[in-house]
Amino acid sequence: LATKILTVLSLGLGLEEGRLEKEVGGLEELVLQMKINYYPKCPQPELALGVEAHTDISALTFILHNMVPGLQLFYGGKWVTAKCVPNSIVMHIGDTLEILSNGKYKSILHRGLVNKEKVRISWAVFCEPPKEKIILKPLPETVSEKEPAIFPQRTFSEHIQHKLFRQSQEALASTKEAAISTTNGAA
Repeated sequence: LATKILTVLSLGLGLEEGRLEKEVGGLEELVLQMKINYYPKCPQPELALGVEAHTDISALTFILHNMVPGLQLFYGGKWVTAKCVPNSIVMHIGDTLEILSNGKYKSILHRGLVNKEKVRISWAVFCEPPKEKIILKPLPETVSEKEPAIFPQRTFSEHIQHKLFRQSQEALASTKEAAISTTNGAA
């Protein structure tokens, strides 16, 4: 399935069929990781969040689900709940393909919600390049004078560290901002 999707996405960029698959390490080196998310019933779902908003670092993510709604995508400036279609697999593009395509393909911001009446389970399979071997950067065919590279060159491992560092810095800044407003409000 990953090969078929990567083939179609390669063609969509005007590249030869196997190009994106090759750029993420080929099937021999593509790392598949599975994460099982279990969301228990929650009597007050408006007060809880199953998984906070994020984009995936992977090239592709495939998600199987138990037909309980809760996956939301940020689209058109608002959160939209993905429909649960029987016998379907949800697929989305991650940061790796956004970088390789120089932003032509977008890594989708999404989150997971809990349900008031039913247990929600999702099985996510992440297709990732090898951590140190592959250099992520916009492919030359996606870059031009009119559309310069918008992502720096780095390994997948460096991208993970950059993303984690940025998130921790954003969390630190919002904590400081909250402390300042609390202090100013108490004065």
